[in-house]
Amino acid sequence: MELFNSAILKLTAYYLATIMVISICFSVILYQVYSSEIDRSLRTFSGQGQQFYNNFDGVEQLRQQRVAESKEHLVSNLILVNLATLVVGGGGSYLLARRTLKPIQDAMDAQNRFTSDASHELRTPLAAMQTEVEVALRAKQLSKDRMRALLGSVLEEVHKLRSLSDRLLQLSNNKHLAMTPINIEDSAIEAVSRMVSAAQAKQITIQNNIAPLRVKGNKDALADVLTVLVDNAIKYSPAKTVVTLSSKKRDGSADIIVADQGMGIKATELPHIFDRFYRADSSRAKQNVEGYGLGLSIAKQLVEQHKGTIVAASAPDKGTTFTITLPLLSAPSQKS
Repeated sequence: MELFNSAILKLTAYYLATIMVISICFSVILYQVYSSEIDRSLRTFSGQGQQFYNNFDGVEQLRQQRVAESKEHLVSNLILVNLATLVVGGGGSYLLARRTLKPIQDAMDAQNRFTSDASHELRTPLAAMQTEVEVALRAKQLSKDRMRALLGSVLEEVHKLRSLSDRLLQLSNNKHLAMTPINIEDSAIEAVSRMVSAAQAKQITIQNNIAPLRVKGNKDALADVLTVLVDNAIKYSPAKTVVTLSSKKRDGSADIIVADQGMGIKATELPHIFDRFYRADSSRAKQNVEGYGLGLSIAKQLVEQHKGTIVAASAPDKGTTFTITLPLLSAPSQKS
């Protein structure tokens, strides 16, 4: 924060210096122009009224005094104008500097939060591995079964670390997706097939009512998005409920809807569910759900690469509905 404030002050000084240089240069030019006009008027007047004023003593001196007073008045006004420019320009420069650096500040804040959250998530499995290994090393005798259990536990934590690293790489990878005309029904079928085992484990029924609507996108990436949404729906839904996938065509776009009958999300938490590493506390208090809070961030990023939007609607104990909106491919024109 101190570095950012220092950058704002430096940029403000640069802006203000530029404004003042322009203002002073303009004032010098303005002074020279008006001084020349005053002198020219004096010479013209002197030439025309010289014979008339020759009989009056001190007239020329009075004219010179008037010219000097006019120039002093001009200088005073220019100084006041520059002082006003300094004050107003200083305030404007500060506001402009803050506005200019705001995206950089937001990016730095996001990076700091990301680093902090990633470190926190990495610390948990690493600490678990360290504890188990230390306990094993302190043991005077370690049976074969105990050793296998230890290695299995460590391997599980390694899998978690690998999953986390893969998701972090996916978030940081902004490569361009290959977009082709696809059928959203195909992506939905792929996503459902990936989650059949998880659904059966909780006796949850997945109803796939996605229509064969065509969009320009990436089949695998869209399947990844739907997999994340269905996975979340299964995790936060009680056993023997239904997760529904449906679609709707409207105004040149296709809506893909994933709805569950789960615990829902509080209104205060809803705006943050697409943030990286965000996990609603209330949902975790009721169920022991594993995850890192990266799935929805990845889903949103992939949807945006499809030039679409994703929103969520929910209420506690009334389930959650995610709606993805993608632009439809226009139908080919029929030739007669």
